[in-house]
Amino acid sequence: MSDQDVLPMDNSRREALVAFLKRISPEEPPSVEMLTLVNQALTHISSGHQQHHERLEFLGDAVLRLAATQYIDRSHPNLVVGECSSLRAQLVSDRWLAALGERIQLEPLLILGNQARSDDAARATLLADTTEALIGALFEATGSLATIHQWLTPHWQNTAQAVLEAPRHFNSKTALQEWSQGQALGLPNYCTNERSQRHGDPRRFSSHVSIGEQLTAEGWGRSRKEAEQDAANAALDQLESDD
Repeated sequence: MSDQDVLPMDNSRREALVAFLKRISPEEPPSVEMLTLVNQALTHISSGHQQHHERLEFLGDAVLRLAATQYIDRSHPNLVVGECSSLRAQLVSDRWLAALGERIQLEPLLILGNQARSDDAARATLLADTTEALIGALFEATGSLATIHQWLTPHWQNTAQAVLEAPRHFNSKTALQEWSQGQALGLPNYCTNERSQRHGDPRRFSSHVSIGEQLTAEGWGRSRKEAEQDAANAALDQLESDD
C-alpha cells in the first residue's frame, strides 16, 4: 500500500480507535497495522476514499462463518448438522451483525458520505457491512481467529441460548414447514415481490405465504429471505391465535 493510499488518521481519530479497540479486545494492544486496517474497515465506500470497507467486508464474511462454525462445534457438540446450520445462520446474519454494531457503538466512528449518513432506511445494512469489515480487519491484523473468538463468543452465547430456547422466533419458515407437513398439507407456498428499489428499505420486498386453502399471511423485509421469514412468522401468529 503506497503512502497516498493510506487513509488520513489524526491524533483524535487514533485515540478514538484505540479506546474503541480496548473495549472490544482489551487483551490485544492495537498495533499500527491494526489501527490502519480498522480505520479502513470503518470508512464506508460512500466516503469517496480509495481505501474503504468493501475488501475487508469480503474477508470478514468468510472469517465470521468459519469462527461461528468453530464456536458451534465446540460449544454445542450434541447438535445435529441441520441444527448447526440453522444456528449458524442466526450467528452470522445481517440482523445479528447490525445488532452487534449497535451494541459496540460503531456508528459514531464511521466515516460516511453525505448520502449514506442521511439514509436512515439503510442504517441497519450499513452497520452490518461495517461490523463484518471490522471482523476482517481484526483477522488480517492478527492472522488468528483467537481475537475474533475472544470478542464474539459472549455475544454468540447469548444469541445461541435464545435461538435454542425459542427456535420458531428465529426461523419461522422452518417452523411453519414442520407444522404444514405435520398436518399433511404439503409445503408452504411463497410469492415474493420487490416493491422498492431503495437499498435498506424495510418494506423493499413483500411476501405472501399460503398453505392450500387453510392459511394465508403476508410479510415484509429488506430482502426476499427477510420478507418470507416475516410472512411465515405472521402465519404462525395466526395459528396461535386460532388455538
